[in-house]
Amino acid sequence: MRARRCAFATSRPKGSFGDFVDTQTRHALKQDKFVAATTSGLDWIGENRTAVLRWSVAVVLVIGVAIAAIIVRQSRLSAANQLLGQAMDIYQTPITQPGQPAEPGQKTYATAADRAKEANPIFRQAADQYSWLVPGEMARYFAGITDIDLGQQSTAESDLEKASHSHDSNLAALSKLALANVYEQSGRSSQAVNLFQDLIQHPTTTVPKTEAQLDLAQLYETTQPLEARRLYAQIKDQDKTGQAGQIATQKLANLK
Repeated sequence: MRARRCAFATSRPKGSFGDFVDTQTRHALKQDKFVAATTSGLDWIGENRTAVLRWSVAVVLVIGVAIAAIIVRQSRLSAANQLLGQAMDIYQTPITQPGQPAEPGQKTYATAADRAKEANPIFRQAADQYSWLVPGEMARYFAGITDIDLGQQSTAESDLEKASHSHDSNLAALSKLALANVYEQSGRSSQAVNLFQDLIQHPTTTVPKTEAQLDLAQLYETTQPLEARRLYAQIKDQDKTGQAGQIATQKLANLK
């Protein structure tokens, strides 16, 4: 009988009171672990509440500052583009050719100087107010170009020098090319040569190597004709079917 009772005790049927007790015990243990983990987390937050709040506030402030900076930058970029566009509309206005009547309803200027006189102040405003933005750098270049149209060589030199340091390599190259021509016109050939050589060594989309070579060769025509011929021959070989090659061929024929 004793053995039979032991066997009965060790083989409880499924769903017995003992299983229910085991289930409840496991559930209680899980609950205890959850409560313990939650309590531990709350305790940590409580102990570090000040640090957590400071960190949260700092994150919110950083995000807010970043968003504000983006909004301000976009606003200023829009204003810079608007000024540059206004000046470009003027600068691209046609110049009336002698004896050619203007088309009805189309605005024109009698001379390049008249056009530059109106566009230059707007270019300069955009360049001065937004010098750190790309539209401001572009405006500085066009301020220099319109300075040349107005005969203001020293101001043109200053504006083009600033524009030549643009972060945009294409804009910087255009500025150097214009500045080299200013140097050449003012009798500073050595400075012009330095810029032309720099452009030859660092060609860009806006100022290809052959264009800088042509300008340098033209400068050498009166001072170093043999060097001019060498450059023209080099351009002719490099660009056999292109416009630069054709110009070089004509120049070589004229130098004979």
